[in-house]
Amino acid sequence: MPDPVRTEIETPGGGLPVIPAADLSSIFSPRATTLPVLRYLVALADHGHFGRAAAACGVSQPTLSAQIAQWEKRLGVQAFVRTGSGVRVTPAGACAVAGARAVLDDLRRMESAATGGPAPFFGPVRLGVIPTIGPYALPYLCPAVEQAWPDLEMPIHEAQSQVLIDLLEQARLDLILLAELPALVHPLRTIAPLCDEQFFLAMPPNHHLAEKAAVSRADVSGERLLLLDQGHCLRDQALELCQLRDHLPRAGADYRATSLETLRHLVALGHGCTVLPALAAPPESTDIVLRPLVPPAFRTLVLAWRIDDTRGAGFRLMSGVMKKALPRGRVKVR
Repeated sequence: MPDPVRTEIETPGGGLPVIPAADLSSIFSPRATTLPVLRYLVALADHGHFGRAAAACGVSQPTLSAQIAQWEKRLGVQAFVRTGSGVRVTPAGACAVAGARAVLDDLRRMESAATGGPAPFFGPVRLGVIPTIGPYALPYLCPAVEQAWPDLEMPIHEAQSQVLIDLLEQARLDLILLAELPALVHPLRTIAPLCDEQFFLAMPPNHHLAEKAAVSRADVSGERLLLLDQGHCLRDQALELCQLRDHLPRAGADYRATSLETLRHLVALGHGCTVLPALAAPPESTDIVLRPLVPPAFRTLVLAWRIDDTRGAGFRLMSGVMKKALPRGRVKVR
C-alpha cells in the first residue's frame, strides 16, 4: 500500500517534521469549530447573557445565538442552559469553554510572537493579586517589571485568593501574586516564593499593650481584634496567629472590613486592634502603634503560574526582578 500523502512544515529550529495530511483533515474540514465560535463560547460563559456576550464580540445577538446553537447540535452537546435571566454553563460546556480559552491563549501568543512581542513573554501577562498585597507591593514591583520589559503589557486583576486560583486554573489569568496557602499547592502549578513578610499587632497609641516591646498570643486573647470580611485569607491567618478562632464575638466579628486601610483607620479611632503585614504597616505613624508578635509570625508572598505555560522561564526571570525590587528593610527576601 503506498504511503499516505505527507506535508512538510518548517519549524523555527530548521527541522522538517513530516505530518500526514490525514492529520490535517479535521482542521480544514468545513465542519471544524471556527475561531468565532470559540470566542462566542468564552464570551457567553463570561457574561452569562446572550445580549452582553454579543455586544462584547461585536456581533448581533441572533448571530451569536445561532452559531452556538449550530455548534451544540453538530457536537450533540448542550453547553449552556437557557434561563429567564440569561444562561448557565453545563459541565460539558465548562470543558468546552476551558478548551476554547486555551486555544485562544495559544493564538494570542502565536500572533504576539509573529509580530515581535517582548521576549520571553510574547504577549500580555495577565497578573492577579490579592487586596492585602496589591496596594502595598505593586508600587515596588510594577516599576521594576516595566524597567526590565518596557514593552510588556501587564493588566492587573485584584480579587481574593480562591477567585485568583480559579481564574488561573481557567487560563483567564497567567500569573498570580498572593500569600502561600494550602489551596494553592497543586502538581500542575509552579510556585515561586518572593519573600517572608512579618505580622505586627496594630493598636491605638494609648492602648495598654503599647507599653510592651512585643505582644504574645495570650496578650491578644483578651482584646477586640478587628478582622477582614469572610473570604480574605488574612482573616483566617489573623485568627490562627492570635488563637481566637473559637472566640469570634470577642474577636470583633461585628466588624466586616473589606480592606486593611479600613481596619487601620478603625484602630486609629480606638475601636480595637488588628493584625497588619509589614508592607501594609506604616513605619512611622502618630495614630497607631505597631508591636511584633512573639514568637514572630510571617506570611510568604509567592508568584504562581500553570506548569504547562510555555512562558514559565520568563516568569522565573520576573520573580527574580520582583525580589530585587522588594524593600529589604521591611520583608525578608527568599
